[in-house]
Order: sequence, then C-alpha cells, then structure tokens
Amino acid sequence: MTFARSQKGLSVLGWLMALAVVAFFASTAFKMIPHYLDYMSLEKIITSVETDKAAEIRSVGEFYAHVSKGMQVNSIRDLDMEKALVVKVENNEFRAHLKYEKREALIENLDLVARFDKEFRVRMP
Repeated sequence: MTFARSQKGLSVLGWLMALAVVAFFASTAFKMIPHYLDYMSLEKIITSVETDKAAEIRSVGEFYAHVSKGMQVNSIRDLDMEKALVVKVENNEFRAHLKYEKREALIENLDLVARFDKEFRVRMP
C-alpha cells in the first residue's frame, strides 16, 4: 500500500498559493464591507423618518437635517449628502433617491467599485 504514503498533502508552494488567494479575497472584503455597512445605516436612517414620531419631520430641510444627524451618529463622514441624496415631497410622502458610488484602490490601476442606487417612499409622520 504505497499509494497512501505518496499522498502527503499540499507542498509549501501549494500552501503559499492557497494563502495568497485567501489573503486577496480577505483584503477585498475588508475594503468593501465598510461601504455596505454605511449604506445599510443610511437606509435605516431614511426609513426611520416614517417611524420616528418625536422628530415630526414635515419639510425637505428637516429631512436632510435628520439624515445629517444620523450620519454623524453612525460616523459616516466620507459621503457628501447633498450630492448623494435627493428628496422631494409628493402626495404627502417623501421621495428620497439615494445614489452614489464608492471606489477603493485594489492593485495599482485596478479599483473596486460599489454603486448604490435606491429610491425610498417615506410617508410623513
């Protein structure tokens, strides 16, 4: 039974290649996950306008102020709210359009790009 002895597992080069692949994907994930967490926080801030009765948000300016405060609380500093968020009032509800993209350098001239584009219909409280 020499067949079982010849199977010894990965060589050092094989382990290094596997480690390089894992490190590449881990690096990519660690660069992009914070942007997705910020986006999910922004979604919660925008939808909380409807459920937050104490805020009594009735105008577009108050809506922007509410989102700005939420961004400060959640430490979202690298996003220009005026460019990323467009709010209109139609039929007693806010229509908020959140659209922006984030870029992270990956390797030299290669970038990772995440685009976020969502429209919200939030009823006035």
